[in-house]
Amino acid sequence: MEYDVNWKETYKDMIMTPKKAMSHVRSGHRVFLGTGCGEPTVLVQAMTEMAGTLCDVEIVELLTKGDAPYADRKYADCFKVNSFFIGHNVRDVIQEGRGDYTPILMSDIPGLLNSGQLPLDVALIQVTPPDDRGKMSLGVSVDIVKAAAENASLVIAQVNPQMPWTRGDSLIDVADLDILVPADMPLLERVSKPVHEVSARIAELVAALIPNGATVQFGLGRVPGVGRVPQAVMHALYGKHDLGIHTELITDEILDLIESGAVSGARKSTDRGKIVTSFCMGTKKLYDFVNDNPLFSFRPTDYVNDSTVIGKQNLMVAINMALEIDLTGQICSDSEEGVFYSGIGGQVDFNRGAARSPGGRAIIVMPATTKDGKSRIVAALSSGSGVVITRGTVHYVVTEYGVAYLHGKSVQDRTLALVSIAHPDHREQLLKQAIEARYLRREFADVEGKFVVASLDLMKTSSLLENGTQVNFRPIHPTDEPRMRDLLYDLSKETLYYRFMSHNQRFGQKQIQNFVYVDHRKDVAIVGTLPEAYGDDIIAVGRYYLDERTNMAEVAFIVRDEWQNKGLGNFLFHHLITIAKSSGISGFTAEVLRDNKRMQAIFNHSGYKVESRVEEGVCSFKIEF
Repeated sequence: MEYDVNWKETYKDMIMTPKKAMSHVRSGHRVFLGTGCGEPTVLVQAMTEMAGTLCDVEIVELLTKGDAPYADRKYADCFKVNSFFIGHNVRDVIQEGRGDYTPILMSDIPGLLNSGQLPLDVALIQVTPPDDRGKMSLGVSVDIVKAAAENASLVIAQVNPQMPWTRGDSLIDVADLDILVPADMPLLERVSKPVHEVSARIAELVAALIPNGATVQFGLGRVPGVGRVPQAVMHALYGKHDLGIHTELITDEILDLIESGAVSGARKSTDRGKIVTSFCMGTKKLYDFVNDNPLFSFRPTDYVNDSTVIGKQNLMVAINMALEIDLTGQICSDSEEGVFYSGIGGQVDFNRGAARSPGGRAIIVMPATTKDGKSRIVAALSSGSGVVITRGTVHYVVTEYGVAYLHGKSVQDRTLALVSIAHPDHREQLLKQAIEARYLRREFADVEGKFVVASLDLMKTSSLLENGTQVNFRPIHPTDEPRMRDLLYDLSKETLYYRFMSHNQRFGQKQIQNFVYVDHRKDVAIVGTLPEAYGDDIIAVGRYYLDERTNMAEVAFIVRDEWQNKGLGNFLFHHLITIAKSSGISGFTAEVLRDNKRMQAIFNHSGYKVESRVEEGVCSFKIEF
C-alpha cells in the first residue's frame, strides 16, 4: 500500500506534538485507548505526563498491551481505569479496587458506544498515514476502535508508517479525525511463549474434535500457569485440511498453521478464502505478514463477534478458556475464587454462534487444577465467581484428562462426565460431594475406589477400516454409561448370547455401572468409537479382568452387529494384549461358546501359544504371552 508522501503538508493544520495534542484532555473526561498492540503509546505517555494537571480522568479500554503508566498508584487521583477485559498491566489495579471492570459481551461493546450509553470525550488511536484518497487503516486493531473513533467527541490519532495496512473493514477517513500526531516507531509486540505441556495435552484432545473443513475461533483468554490454551491448539492442527479462521484475535501461532497448509478457508460458508479477525497481537513477523495481505479481512467487533454471523458458518468450532466449572456445568471465566482476572470477551458470542452452526462445536478448555493443585472442577463455584456460560448452554469441556460432552445431558450424566475429566487426585472427593449435593444417587457410593480413568497416552489408538472409516479406541469413562446402555440394548440376540452366554436381554443399573466404573490397573475396558455431534458413539468394547493369583486376565469383547466382520474384534484383542503386556500380565484366558467360531479364530490365530479345551459346549482358552 502506498501512502500519500506529502500527507504532513496536506494535513498540516491537523498535526500537533504529543504534548499539545494531550492538552485537549480535561479533568473529568472519559478517554478511550486503542486496543492491544495497536495502543498509541506516544499519546498514552504524553497523557500520563500531564497527570499533575488532571483529575478524575476515566481510561476506557478493551485490552492494552503497553505498560499502562496511568495505572501507577501515584496517579490514583488523576486516572481511573475501566476495562472491558482485564490484562496483566491493569490486573493489580482492578483487583486492589483502584480500577473498574465492566463485564459485557464483546459483541455488545460497539452498541454501548453507538447508543451514547457510554459517551466518550476523547479517543486515542493509532493509524497508518493516509493514502491519496485520505483513507487511513486502523491496522492491527479494528475491533471496538472503529466504534470508539466514530463516537468520541475528539479523536486524536498517532500516525505511524510502521502500522500495517490491513484489508477488510479497517479504513477511517482522515476527515473524521481531529488531531494527528506523527510517530514513526515499532509497534508493541507480544512474543509467543513455548506451549506448556498441559496446554499441549488439551490441544491434542481438542484437535480431535475439529474436522477438516471446519472454521475455527481461538479465544483470547489465558490460564495462570499454562498460558493461552486456545492458541496452543493451533500447534495440533498442522495435519488438518481446508480449515477456516473466524476469530477476534490472531497471534504469531497462526503463521505456522498457514505455512503447514492446513488453512485455506475454501469450505467457509461466508468470507470464503478469508481469515476474518478484528485485531492481532504478535511480533513484527506477523505484522509484516498481514500488511496489505488479501488473505486477511480485519473487521469490527460488530461483525466478527456477531453470533448470527458466526452461526452461519458450517462446522464452526469455538475454543474458549474457563477458570472454573461446577459439576452442573456452570462456567466461570472472568474471575478466580471471586477475584476478577480477565473478562467475558467473545466467549459467549462464539459459544452461541458455534452452537447454532450446522455441525458446529462449542468447546471450553481448562487445566484440571490450579497452579497450587486445587481442582478447577468443583462441586460448587467459589464464592464470588460469576457464571459466564450457563449450565444450559455448555457443550464440550476439555481438560488434559479427557473430553466431556454436557449439552442436553442430565445433572447426573454431566456430573459423571466432569468427574471423569478431573484430576485423579480429586475424583473421589468430587464423587462424594456430588452424592451429598444429590447430583448423584446414593448407590453411586458403591463405586468409590473404582472411579479411575486410565492413561490416554497408553491406551488410545485408532484403526482405519477397509471402507475408509477411522475408529478411535480409548479407555471407557464413567460418562460412557448412557452410550454403553444404548450399545447393549442395540445388540442382536445372537451377539448377546455369544458374549454373555445367556438369553437375558435386561441390564440393570448396577450391571451397566460395572461396565463403566473400572479400576484400570487390574480391569481394563477399551471402547471403539465414532465421533458424533453429541459425543462418541460406541461401536465396540473390549475388556480384561486380572486374576492377581495367576497373573492371567480374562478377556472378552463385543462389536455392534453392523460393524462385525470388519476386523474390529481382532484389532481390539491385540490392543488389549499390548496394554496387558505393558502391565506385566502373563496372558489371557477366555470362555467362548463352541458355536462362536469367529471369536475362536481370533484366539487361535493370535500368534501366541494357545491352549484350549471344550466342556459342555464351552471352549476354554489360555493364551500365554
